[in-house]
Amino acid sequence: MIELVSSVVPVGGGFTPLVVDFPFERNYVESIIYVSLYVSLTAVLLGTLVSLPIAILVGFSQFPGKGFVVALINTGMGFPSVVVGLVVLFAVSNQGPLGTFDLVFTTEAMIMSQFVLATPVITGVSLAAVTSVEDGVRDAAYAMGGTRLDVALVTIKEARFGIATGILAGLGRAISEVGSVLIVGGNIVSADGTSVTRTLTTAIQLEARQGRFELAMILGAILVTLVLLINGIVLRLGGGRV
Repeated sequence: MIELVSSVVPVGGGFTPLVVDFPFERNYVESIIYVSLYVSLTAVLLGTLVSLPIAILVGFSQFPGKGFVVALINTGMGFPSVVVGLVVLFAVSNQGPLGTFDLVFTTEAMIMSQFVLATPVITGVSLAAVTSVEDGVRDAAYAMGGTRLDVALVTIKEARFGIATGILAGLGRAISEVGSVLIVGGNIVSADGTSVTRTLTTAIQLEARQGRFELAMILGAILVTLVLLINGIVLRLGGGRV
């Protein structure tokens, strides 16, 4: 059991720590944190690798239906998470196209659902950042003999703070998700108390519904701390401009 010294009481002229036991094991909490970070960071990394090329391609190009593509990206930013969970669950079920891979109630299925939720957010914010770069920057890059790749790299450099904001927004959407990961992951814990597919958000929901509010609050504080820590790292790397 994890023990927390909350206060002291006098005993025989001295002070003895008053120990409060919380009803969970250390490996339970650590495994939940690991699953949450593994699933969310992997989904956001994959989403970033997909989002940036799309944002640059759409931002640089003029083609018929561009407005529809932008509207589709913006619509994807508000996808209902439970609908995404149902679609992914169908895709990985025995009757679905990915049924042969046996992905039902696995972290891989959770990554898929969070990828679908985070990618439009990263794409939309990154696209806005790319298109906000002044045309003079691109014209100067072309005038200096730069190729389309060189101009794209210069644009990314100018829009890097906006892109970082998009990545943070995607991470926030992913790590705070409950509905879709609950549907495709099943909120499973092994017999020894180690999380298999249980995340911080699904654990908070479960513990609160079972009346263990102290544990739910502690897990909530851990989740907020993780988000603030990640945001602080990005702010540090961005020189505080994100």
